[in-house]
Amino acid sequence: MTRVAAIDCGTNSIRLLIADTHDTPNGPALTDVLRQMRVVRLGQDVDATGEFAPEALERTFAAIDEYAQLIREHGATSIRFVATSATRDARNRDEFVAGVRERLGVDPEVVPGETEAALSYAGAASVAPAAPGTHILVIDLGGGSTEFVLGNGHGPVASRSMDMGCVRLTERFWRLENPTPELIAAARAQVNAVLDEVQRDVDFSLVDRIVGVAGTITTLTAAALGLEKYDSTLIHGAEVGFDKLESAVAFMLEAERETRASLGFMHPGRVDVIAAGALIYGCILERVGQASSGRITTATASEHDILDGIALGLGTSN
Repeated sequence: MTRVAAIDCGTNSIRLLIADTHDTPNGPALTDVLRQMRVVRLGQDVDATGEFAPEALERTFAAIDEYAQLIREHGATSIRFVATSATRDARNRDEFVAGVRERLGVDPEVVPGETEAALSYAGAASVAPAAPGTHILVIDLGGGSTEFVLGNGHGPVASRSMDMGCVRLTERFWRLENPTPELIAAARAQVNAVLDEVQRDVDFSLVDRIVGVAGTITTLTAAALGLEKYDSTLIHGAEVGFDKLESAVAFMLEAERETRASLGFMHPGRVDVIAAGALIYGCILERVGQASSGRITTATASEHDILDGIALGLGTSN
């Protein structure tokens, strides 16, 4: 057994998993020791400026300082730090890399979208494997990008990572507190154009099951379940009908900021980006439903995602 620390640094949040890895007949598995999440908005304005903002770096480094202390306290012997969409796009990422190295003693891996997709699939499939002869579509809807991975019982068979996420779309179309119908229509058109491209590589008609991961999707699942507060034990593995998810999407698009902020299951760091994320997820579900000729009518939420894939990789390498 090896105790590892995995860090996933995305566009909106930075998350830590400390876990014990152990071998099973089906491969490496994880036993959680600690999970933490901070919303730091590292990707603040990166889509527009191409650089990390100084205040975004400051917030992120403060969270990494906290994580470094937790890693020491819990005695993790291996650390892997993976950075995704915003870091891929930022011209001044060397400053970020140096800051991570100083605090953790490791260099962050700035992974390409395809690697991000594979890690997301590994994490989700570790607890929601595809049955023999079936295909699952793992959707990792992040702040700067969204990963689509189609896999079967043997692993991924097709994937695509696209620069479409809740922070990126918010900064493009939600500059106003209440965007006009025209702006929302423009955002929807942009999302659908991206999905046209995704479907050239990932055949949605093969999908037998959808597994959605990351904060936008788990938050929408909490809304669809009618939860008063965020409860991962109820959200993880929840299979929810498209009708309830579409109602949650419509609510997030129509609700005032104050209403969204008052929701007991809503993390404060998601209040400003959940509407854009909801629009993206709603468009994805609609596409899969159409491609399956109405055969797929539910989606499953998973709390296990790229973070678990990062940790599983550490267990494999030890």
